[in-house]
Amino acid sequence: MGRTVKTTNLILQQEKAAFNNFRRTLRRADQALFDNLFAYASKHTAAISMATHALPLEAMLIAVFIEQERKILRLEEELKVLANS
Repeated sequence: MGRTVKTTNLILQQEKAAFNNFRRTLRRADQALFDNLFAYASKHTAAISMATHALPLEAMLIAVFIEQERKILRLEEELKVLANS
């Protein structure tokens, strides 16, 4: 039989589990931020699964960066609107 390929969702869960001790030592507010980062990554599971040349954590971080960039751009647009008001 061939090798079974892990799903991206399973890889995300395993990576998050690997950081359980790290997460547990964070302040409660920071734990919520940590969880948000993994939620950002889960929005891009299809893209992560196509990044076969990268380590799973690398692809996850790029997905997180994309979501953060989206938030930054949205906030900059909101600031422009407020500045012009």
